[in-house]
Amino acid sequence: MKLIATMLFGLLALWTVPAAAQTKPAADKPALDKPVASKPAADKPADNMQVLREKLQADKKAVIAANMNLTEAEAKSFWPLYEEYQKELHKINDGMAMLIVAYSKDYNANSLTDDKARKLLDRYFGIEESELKLKRAFVPKLAKVLPGRKVVRYMQLENKVRALVKYEIAAEVPLEP
Repeated sequence: MKLIATMLFGLLALWTVPAAAQTKPAADKPALDKPVASKPAADKPADNMQVLREKLQADKKAVIAANMNLTEAEAKSFWPLYEEYQKELHKINDGMAMLIVAYSKDYNANSLTDDKARKLLDRYFGIEESELKLKRAFVPKLAKVLPGRKVVRYMQLENKVRALVKYEIAAEVPLEP
């Protein structure tokens, strides 16, 4: 339970910091998934975000491992698929974070037009469709290396974590005071 609480706190930080950081020009901000030039971590929020992201990935992997009860043979085939899935999921998360940033920027600046709103909705539906497409693509891959009940268990665990992520994303959406 403590591990899940740590993940929840980490997910909160993971989703709130990128949104706040997006208000800076892109040129000033290094990519979170790429190494940056060495400098003390305290001086570089992006370094801190990378450390946090890595910790969250490790914590999530530990939760998955503890709840999957994989045999040695299953684990050997499962973990590379898990890493591939997480890489694709990371892209989807980044897309959603950027969408929230775009919405928040226009909303807070009182510049959200009907046309911009429709385009944001189209982007949102595209992101949601990408996530569903990813799930559909990975289930057959997982089914080749795991029994059906473990495939379902893994997808349940992913959905639980996704619910936490989506909850934190929703917290970033500005509401009327």
